Amino acid sequence: MRRVASMTRTTPPRPLDVEALFPELAAYRGTTTRLHPRPGSPAVSSSSVGGPLLWPSDEPWPVCTEPHARGTGRRPADIHRERQVLADAWDRDPDSGPTEQERALLAELSREHRVARLADTDPLPMIGVAQLYRRDLPDLLAGPDGCDLLQVFWCPFDRHGRTGYGMSLDLRWRRSSEVTEVLAVPPRPEVVGFKGYVPEPCVLHPEQVATYPFAGLLPEGLCARIDAWEEALEEAFEEAFEEALGEEADDATDADAPEPPAYQYDLSIPPGWRVGGFASWHLTDPAPMDCRACTAPMDLLLTIDSREWDGGSGSWKPLEERDLPTHRCAVPTEVTVGRWGQLNVFACPVDPSHPHRWSIQ
Repeated sequence: MRRVASMTRTTPPRPLDVEALFPELAAYRGTTTRLHPRPGSPAVSSSSVGGPLLWPSDEPWPVCTEPHARGTGRRPADIHRERQVLADAWDRDPDSGPTEQERALLAELSREHRVARLADTDPLPMIGVAQLYRRDLPDLLAGPDGCDLLQVFWCPFDRHGRTGYGMSLDLRWRRSSEVTEVLAVPPRPEVVGFKGYVPEPCVLHPEQVATYPFAGLLPEGLCARIDAWEEALEEAFEEAFEEALGEEADDATDADAPEPPAYQYDLSIPPGWRVGGFASWHLTDPAPMDCRACTAPMDLLLTIDSREWDGGSGSWKPLEERDLPTHRCAVPTEVTVGRWGQLNVFACPVDPSHPHRWSIQ
């Protein structure tokens, strides 16, 4: 994959001062740390996505033990190579992309393979998705018993749970100072069921920003005022757009009209990978996330996002990348959750050792 030089990533100022519009929001203001993962070569001692993990050489690597078909899929090396070929092709020629020769190679790399000797009950090495050091990330929640390092794993197949189409996630906390000898060559799955579960190595550029709760979780009266403000602002934008076009307004389409700032997409919860802050519930209605061990309301630990931004959240694009084409930085990790959604992982604030919960949006 492309290697991007390390630099600071800076979130632009918000299009509007949301607390000036709704002073009550000051009482709900929080912070979240945007991770800003970008392709690079992280070290084992660094917070990263898809990088080498500080894993003890004498500790068993996490495996998926749930029975499911696991012997047919794509080779991780082929997935990495496919991405490299595509990135080089589009960087070289943004208009036509891969050559015929490269397309033939891509077709070969996309083939599925079968591992005949792998039974449905054999332990399957999980993929190391990320590791996060608390020293790097001001909003990362405290770990149990003084642990300062969170390591995230998942099974590379969507064949779990009561539906047989769910994820299998494994989170491990540890004290980094206790790791003396690091596992040099971690086990890898020979094939994976979904290429979106294979991350590209990325370094992080943490940035703490202000954030506000999902509108549906605010007091009913405040939420209604935000909705009314957004409707009025949208109407004002449409009227201004039509007035500016004059006689050409009839030929314009909705896609031509400028989008006004919105609470959900521009003023409250940033997109992309991040720790802490508030979860977005844009796909479903807000659901209670209470600890199954003690019933305490859980806090957002980590958001794994399929995109750093999209068409509705482009105002969050870092200043340092505002002139880059979207394909160069909107999907740096190559991770996909659900249908280009996000995975929100929650932790118990009373006892961090209690089991985590998660939701896909």
